[in-house]
Amino acid sequence: MEERHPELCRVEDALSILVGKWKPIILLHLLQEDTHRFNELKRKLPGITQKMLTKQLRELEEEDIVERTVYPQVPPKVEYAISEYGRSLEPILEAMHEWGQNHTLRKNQKNKDES
Repeated sequence: MEERHPELCRVEDALSILVGKWKPIILLHLLQEDTHRFNELKRKLPGITQKMLTKQLRELEEEDIVERTVYPQVPPKVEYAISEYGRSLEPILEAMHEWGQNHTLRKNQKNKDES
């Protein structure tokens, strides 16, 4: 195993890009179903505001994780897709999902055992 130096840890950098209530869910939708129009994404994320979805997508676009394609037509058509670079997050998100699922099961079992 490679020696790690905590002072050189880049986990915080990764989390600053992925953290938030909506970003992982947005990314999982784009990874699973490829391209989405804005309103399609909004429908799949009950509770998110238009302003928040716009903000999250812009931040992911700035990091080259999401690609935004504007089609020159009236009314304008805009689609969002995961970039090739963004696809490198798939195993990380899957591992985090699996860990979260196992953690929830563990907590539930612990609560059940204490009851």
